Amino acid sequence: MAGPRVEVDGSIMEGGGQILRVSTALSCLLGLPLRVQKIRAGRSTPGLRSVCLLMQVSMPCVLFAASPSELHLKGGTNAEMAPQIDYTVMVFKPIVEKFGFIFNCDIKTRGYYPKGGGEVIVRMSPVKQLNPINLTERGCVTKIYGRAFVAGVLPFKVAKDMAAAAVRCIRKEIRDLYVNIQPVQEPKDQAFGNGNGIIIIAETSTGCLFAGSSLGKRGVNADKVGIEAAEMLLANLRHGGTVDEYLQDQLIVFMALANGVSRIKTGPVTLHTQTAIHFAEQIAKAKFIVKKSEDEEDAAKDTYIIECQGIGMTNPNL
Repeated sequence: MAGPRVEVDGSIMEGGGQILRVSTALSCLLGLPLRVQKIRAGRSTPGLRSVCLLMQVSMPCVLFAASPSELHLKGGTNAEMAPQIDYTVMVFKPIVEKFGFIFNCDIKTRGYYPKGGGEVIVRMSPVKQLNPINLTERGCVTKIYGRAFVAGVLPFKVAKDMAAAAVRCIRKEIRDLYVNIQPVQEPKDQAFGNGNGIIIIAETSTGCLFAGSSLGKRGVNADKVGIEAAEMLLANLRHGGTVDEYLQDQLIVFMALANGVSRIKTGPVTLHTQTAIHFAEQIAKAKFIVKKSEDEEDAAKDTYIIECQGIGMTNPNL
Protein backbone atom coordinates (compact mmCIF):
# COMPACT_ATOMS: atom_id res chain seq x y z
CA MET A 1 0.00 0.00 0.00
CA ALA A 2 2.04 2.88 -1.32
CA GLY A 3 -0.42 5.77 -1.73
CA PRO A 4 -1.56 8.37 0.81
CA ARG A 5 -3.94 7.06 3.45
CA VAL A 6 -7.63 7.63 2.74
CA GLU A 7 -9.70 8.71 5.75
CA VAL A 8 -13.38 7.83 5.42
CA ASP A 9 -16.19 8.93 7.71
CA GLY A 10 -18.42 5.86 7.91
CA SER A 11 -21.31 7.72 9.51
CA ILE A 12 -22.19 10.13 6.70
CA MET A 13 -24.88 9.71 4.03
CA GLU A 14 -26.02 6.06 3.95
CA GLY A 15 -23.85 5.50 7.03
CA GLY A 16 -23.58 1.75 6.64
CA GLY A 17 -22.10 -1.20 4.85
CA GLN A 18 -22.32 0.55 1.47
CA ILE A 19 -19.51 2.92 2.51
CA LEU A 20 -17.37 0.02 3.66
CA ARG A 21 -17.95 -2.00 0.47
CA VAL A 22 -17.23 0.84 -1.97
CA SER A 23 -14.23 2.26 -0.14
CA THR A 24 -12.68 -1.15 0.58
CA ALA A 25 -12.95 -2.30 -3.05
CA LEU A 26 -11.57 0.95 -4.47
CA SER A 27 -8.73 1.37 -1.97
CA CYS A 28 -7.74 -2.26 -2.51
CA LEU A 29 -7.59 -1.78 -6.29
CA LEU A 30 -5.79 1.55 -6.15
CA GLY A 31 -3.30 0.46 -3.48
CA LEU A 32 -4.39 3.10 -0.97
CA PRO A 33 -4.29 2.45 2.78
CA LEU A 34 -7.77 3.04 4.19
CA ARG A 35 -9.21 3.96 7.56
CA VAL A 36 -12.98 3.91 8.00
CA GLN A 37 -14.29 5.42 11.23
CA LYS A 38 -17.74 5.33 12.88
CA ILE A 39 -18.96 2.66 10.47
CA ARG A 40 -22.62 1.67 10.75
CA ALA A 41 -22.98 4.11 13.66
CA GLY A 42 -26.67 4.50 12.95
CA ARG A 43 -27.49 0.80 12.61
CA SER A 44 -29.08 -1.59 15.04
CA THR A 45 -27.63 -4.91 13.85
CA PRO A 46 -24.45 -5.81 11.98
CA GLY A 47 -25.51 -6.72 8.45
CA LEU A 48 -22.39 -7.48 6.46
CA ARG A 49 -23.01 -11.25 6.36
CA SER A 50 -24.87 -11.47 3.07
CA VAL A 51 -23.27 -13.47 0.25
CA CYS A 52 -24.48 -10.88 -2.27
CA LEU A 53 -22.87 -8.02 -0.35
CA LEU A 54 -19.59 -9.96 -0.03
CA MET A 55 -19.72 -10.36 -3.80
CA GLN A 56 -20.07 -6.58 -4.26
CA VAL A 57 -16.76 -5.99 -2.42
CA SER A 58 -14.76 -8.80 -3.92
CA MET A 59 -15.82 -8.70 -7.55
CA PRO A 60 -14.10 -5.44 -8.61
CA CYS A 61 -10.90 -6.63 -6.90
CA VAL A 62 -10.69 -10.02 -8.59
CA LEU A 63 -11.46 -8.48 -12.00
CA PHE A 64 -8.02 -6.86 -11.84
CA ALA A 65 -6.21 -9.90 -10.41
CA ALA A 66 -3.36 -11.76 -12.14
CA SER A 67 -5.27 -14.99 -12.76
CA PRO A 68 -8.80 -16.48 -12.63
CA SER A 69 -10.42 -16.50 -9.20
CA GLU A 70 -12.79 -18.81 -7.38
CA LEU A 71 -14.58 -17.21 -4.44
CA HIS A 72 -16.27 -19.36 -1.80
CA LEU A 73 -18.77 -17.04 -0.14
CA LYS A 74 -20.70 -18.10 2.96
CA GLY A 75 -23.64 -16.39 4.64
CA GLY A 76 -27.25 -15.55 3.88
CA THR A 77 -28.36 -15.90 0.26
CA ASN A 78 -31.92 -14.67 0.76
CA ALA A 79 -31.69 -12.16 3.62
CA GLU A 80 -33.37 -8.90 4.60
CA MET A 81 -31.61 -5.60 3.82
CA ALA A 82 -29.55 -7.10 0.98
CA PRO A 83 -30.12 -8.28 -2.59
CA GLN A 84 -31.34 -11.87 -2.82
CA ILE A 85 -29.01 -14.25 -4.66
CA ASP A 86 -31.75 -14.67 -7.29
CA TYR A 87 -31.55 -10.92 -7.94
CA THR A 88 -27.77 -11.14 -8.28
CA VAL A 89 -28.04 -13.97 -10.83
CA MET A 90 -31.14 -12.80 -12.75
CA VAL A 91 -30.67 -9.01 -12.83
CA PHE A 92 -27.23 -7.86 -11.65
CA LYS A 93 -25.26 -10.49 -13.60
CA PRO A 94 -26.58 -9.90 -17.15
CA ILE A 95 -26.34 -6.12 -16.77
CA VAL A 96 -22.91 -5.90 -15.09
CA GLU A 97 -21.51 -8.25 -17.75
CA LYS A 98 -22.07 -5.40 -20.25
CA PHE A 99 -18.86 -3.90 -18.78
CA GLY A 100 -17.04 -6.65 -20.67
CA PHE A 101 -16.55 -9.62 -18.36
CA ILE A 102 -18.44 -12.75 -17.40
CA PHE A 103 -18.75 -14.59 -14.13
CA ASN A 104 -20.23 -17.87 -13.05
CA CYS A 105 -22.34 -18.11 -9.91
CA ASP A 106 -22.94 -21.58 -8.50
CA ILE A 107 -25.47 -21.70 -5.63
CA LYS A 108 -24.43 -24.68 -3.49
CA THR A 109 -26.73 -24.03 -0.52
CA ARG A 110 -29.30 -21.36 0.19
CA GLY A 111 -29.24 -19.82 3.65
CA TYR A 112 -32.00 -17.81 5.32
CA TYR A 113 -32.27 -15.28 8.10
CA PRO A 114 -31.32 -15.49 10.97
CA LYS A 115 -29.02 -18.51 10.56
CA GLY A 116 -27.35 -17.74 7.22
CA GLY A 117 -25.50 -20.91 6.35
CA GLY A 118 -25.66 -20.52 2.58
CA GLU A 119 -22.74 -21.07 0.23
CA VAL A 120 -22.14 -19.70 -3.25
CA ILE A 121 -19.11 -20.24 -5.48
CA VAL A 122 -18.25 -17.43 -7.88
CA ARG A 123 -15.74 -17.97 -10.67
CA MET A 124 -14.35 -15.22 -12.88
CA SER A 125 -11.38 -14.36 -15.06
CA PRO A 126 -9.54 -11.04 -14.90
CA VAL A 127 -9.85 -8.30 -17.53
CA LYS A 128 -7.37 -5.79 -18.93
CA GLN A 129 -9.94 -2.96 -18.67
CA LEU A 130 -13.67 -2.48 -18.22
CA ASN A 131 -15.78 -1.11 -21.08
CA PRO A 132 -18.11 1.81 -20.34
CA ILE A 133 -21.86 1.13 -20.57
CA ASN A 134 -24.71 3.13 -22.03
CA LEU A 135 -28.11 2.16 -20.63
CA THR A 136 -30.42 4.96 -21.66
CA GLU A 137 -33.07 3.26 -23.83
CA ARG A 138 -35.87 1.75 -21.81
CA GLY A 139 -37.85 -0.06 -24.52
CA CYS A 140 -41.19 -1.68 -23.62
CA VAL A 141 -41.85 -4.57 -21.25
CA THR A 142 -41.91 -7.87 -23.16
CA LYS A 143 -41.80 -10.51 -20.42
CA ILE A 144 -42.61 -10.90 -16.74
CA TYR A 145 -41.44 -13.99 -14.88
CA GLY A 146 -40.22 -15.08 -11.48
CA ARG A 147 -39.99 -17.64 -8.71
CA ALA A 148 -41.79 -17.98 -5.40
CA PHE A 149 -39.96 -20.29 -3.02
CA VAL A 150 -40.39 -22.11 0.25
CA ALA A 151 -37.60 -23.86 2.14
CA GLY A 152 -37.41 -26.05 5.22
CA VAL A 153 -40.64 -26.75 7.08
CA LEU A 154 -42.86 -24.28 5.22
CA PRO A 155 -45.68 -25.85 3.16
CA PHE A 156 -45.60 -25.64 -0.65
CA LYS A 157 -49.01 -23.93 -0.56
CA VAL A 158 -47.24 -20.78 0.71
CA ALA A 159 -45.21 -20.61 -2.53
CA LYS A 160 -48.35 -21.06 -4.64
CA ASP A 161 -50.22 -18.38 -2.67
CA MET A 162 -47.37 -15.84 -3.01
CA ALA A 163 -47.18 -16.45 -6.76
CA ALA A 164 -50.96 -16.20 -7.27
CA ALA A 165 -51.28 -12.99 -5.25
CA ALA A 166 -48.38 -11.39 -7.16
CA VAL A 167 -49.89 -12.33 -10.53
CA ARG A 168 -53.28 -10.86 -9.55
CA CYS A 169 -51.64 -7.63 -8.44
CA ILE A 170 -49.62 -7.23 -11.68
CA ARG A 171 -52.66 -8.07 -13.86
CA LYS A 172 -54.49 -5.01 -12.52
CA GLU A 173 -51.90 -2.80 -14.18
CA ILE A 174 -50.42 -4.89 -17.00
CA ARG A 175 -53.12 -6.90 -18.76
CA ASP A 176 -51.59 -7.90 -22.06
CA LEU A 177 -48.61 -9.97 -20.85
CA TYR A 178 -48.50 -13.51 -19.54
CA VAL A 179 -46.99 -13.44 -16.03
CA ASN A 180 -45.08 -16.63 -15.33
CA ILE A 181 -44.16 -17.03 -11.64
CA GLN A 182 -43.05 -20.55 -10.74
CA PRO A 183 -43.71 -21.84 -7.21
CA VAL A 184 -40.63 -23.75 -5.99
CA GLN A 185 -39.89 -26.05 -3.07
CA GLU A 186 -36.13 -25.70 -2.42
CA PRO A 187 -34.56 -29.18 -2.17
CA LYS A 188 -33.76 -30.16 1.43
CA ASP A 189 -30.06 -30.73 0.73
CA GLN A 190 -29.67 -27.32 -0.93
CA ALA A 191 -31.28 -25.12 1.71
CA PHE A 192 -30.24 -24.37 5.29
CA GLY A 193 -33.01 -23.26 7.64
CA ASN A 194 -36.56 -22.17 6.89
CA GLY A 195 -37.61 -19.36 4.61
CA ASN A 196 -39.98 -18.14 1.95
CA GLY A 197 -39.86 -15.35 -0.57
CA ILE A 198 -40.49 -14.25 -4.11
CA ILE A 199 -38.70 -12.42 -6.90
CA ILE A 200 -40.39 -11.14 -10.07
CA ILE A 201 -38.46 -9.86 -13.09
CA ALA A 202 -39.65 -7.67 -15.96
CA GLU A 203 -37.60 -7.72 -19.16
CA THR A 204 -37.83 -5.05 -21.86
CA SER A 205 -37.30 -5.01 -25.63
CA THR A 206 -33.87 -3.35 -25.15
CA GLY A 207 -32.70 -5.93 -22.59
CA CYS A 208 -33.33 -3.87 -19.45
CA LEU A 209 -34.22 -5.88 -16.34
CA PHE A 210 -36.28 -4.74 -13.35
CA ALA A 211 -37.21 -6.65 -10.23
CA GLY A 212 -39.51 -6.68 -7.27
CA SER A 213 -38.86 -9.04 -4.40
CA SER A 214 -39.98 -9.78 -0.88
CA LEU A 215 -39.17 -12.21 1.92
CA GLY A 216 -41.66 -13.85 4.24
CA LYS A 217 -41.55 -13.13 7.96
CA ARG A 218 -43.22 -14.92 10.82
CA GLY A 219 -46.85 -13.87 11.06
CA VAL A 220 -47.03 -12.23 7.60
CA ASN A 221 -49.41 -14.04 5.29
CA ALA A 222 -48.27 -15.31 1.90
CA ASP A 223 -50.54 -13.03 -0.15
CA LYS A 224 -48.99 -9.96 1.45
CA VAL A 225 -45.47 -11.11 0.55
CA GLY A 226 -46.49 -11.67 -3.09
CA ILE A 227 -48.26 -8.31 -3.33
CA GLU A 228 -45.29 -6.46 -1.82
CA ALA A 229 -42.95 -7.86 -4.51
CA ALA A 230 -45.46 -7.09 -7.29
CA GLU A 231 -45.92 -3.52 -6.09
CA MET A 232 -42.17 -3.00 -5.91
CA LEU A 233 -41.81 -4.22 -9.50
CA LEU A 234 -44.65 -1.97 -10.72
CA ALA A 235 -43.10 1.04 -8.95
CA ASN A 236 -39.78 0.31 -10.69
CA LEU A 237 -41.58 0.21 -14.04
CA ARG A 238 -43.25 3.60 -13.56
CA HIS A 239 -40.21 5.87 -13.33
CA GLY A 240 -38.94 5.49 -16.90
CA GLY A 241 -35.38 4.50 -15.94
CA THR A 242 -33.41 1.60 -17.42
CA VAL A 243 -32.33 0.12 -14.07
CA ASP A 244 -34.30 -0.48 -10.90
CA GLU A 245 -33.59 1.20 -7.57
CA TYR A 246 -31.39 -1.69 -6.36
CA LEU A 247 -29.16 -1.90 -9.42
CA GLN A 248 -28.27 1.82 -9.48
CA ASP A 249 -25.72 1.77 -6.67
CA GLN A 250 -24.27 -1.63 -7.63
CA LEU A 251 -23.12 -0.23 -11.01
CA ILE A 252 -21.35 2.88 -9.67
CA VAL A 253 -18.00 1.25 -8.81
CA PHE A 254 -17.80 -0.38 -12.27
CA MET A 255 -18.66 2.93 -14.00
CA ALA A 256 -15.92 4.62 -11.97
CA LEU A 257 -13.31 2.05 -13.05
CA ALA A 258 -14.35 1.77 -16.72
CA ASN A 259 -12.36 3.22 -19.59
CA GLY A 260 -14.62 5.99 -20.96
CA VAL A 261 -17.98 7.62 -20.33
CA SER A 262 -20.82 5.50 -18.95
CA ARG A 263 -24.47 6.60 -18.78
CA ILE A 264 -27.43 5.04 -17.03
CA LYS A 265 -30.99 6.31 -16.84
CA THR A 266 -32.61 5.91 -13.43
CA GLY A 267 -35.65 6.79 -11.39
CA PRO A 268 -35.08 8.85 -8.21
CA VAL A 269 -31.40 8.55 -7.22
CA THR A 270 -31.20 6.54 -3.99
CA LEU A 271 -29.15 7.43 -0.94
CA HIS A 272 -27.09 4.26 -1.55
CA THR A 273 -26.26 5.54 -5.04
CA GLN A 274 -25.40 9.05 -3.83
CA THR A 275 -23.12 7.45 -1.23
CA ALA A 276 -21.38 5.22 -3.80
CA ILE A 277 -20.84 8.24 -6.09
CA HIS A 278 -19.42 10.33 -3.23
CA PHE A 279 -16.80 7.71 -2.35
CA ALA A 280 -16.00 6.80 -5.96
CA GLU A 281 -15.20 10.48 -6.49
CA GLN A 282 -13.27 10.83 -3.23
CA ILE A 283 -11.19 7.66 -3.54
CA ALA A 284 -10.95 6.83 -7.26
CA LYS A 285 -11.23 10.45 -8.51
CA ALA A 286 -13.86 9.46 -11.07
CA LYS A 287 -16.15 12.29 -12.24
CA PHE A 288 -19.93 11.90 -11.99
CA ILE A 289 -22.72 14.15 -13.24
CA VAL A 290 -26.33 13.51 -12.19
CA LYS A 291 -28.99 15.43 -14.10
CA LYS A 292 -32.70 15.27 -14.81
CA SER A 293 -33.50 13.38 -18.02
CA GLU A 294 -34.42 15.75 -20.86
CA ASP A 295 -36.21 13.12 -22.98
CA GLU A 296 -39.79 14.06 -23.82
CA GLU A 297 -41.24 10.79 -22.57
CA ASP A 298 -39.64 11.43 -19.17
CA ALA A 299 -40.97 14.98 -18.79
CA ALA A 300 -43.67 14.07 -16.28
CA LYS A 301 -41.52 11.50 -14.47
CA ASP A 302 -38.78 11.59 -11.87
CA THR A 303 -36.08 10.34 -14.24
CA TYR A 304 -32.35 11.04 -14.13
CA ILE A 305 -29.19 10.39 -16.12
CA ILE A 306 -26.10 9.38 -14.15
CA GLU A 307 -23.01 9.99 -16.25
CA CYS A 308 -19.49 9.02 -15.27
CA GLN A 309 -16.08 9.68 -16.75
CA GLY A 310 -14.35 6.48 -15.62
CA ILE A 311 -10.69 6.41 -14.61
CA GLY A 312 -9.76 3.69 -17.14
CA MET A 313 -8.26 1.34 -14.55
CA THR A 314 -5.80 -1.00 -16.26
CA ASN A 315 -4.87 -4.44 -14.97
CA PRO A 316 -1.10 -4.34 -14.32
CA ASN A 317 -0.92 -8.15 -14.34
CA LEU A 318 -2.15 -8.70 -17.91
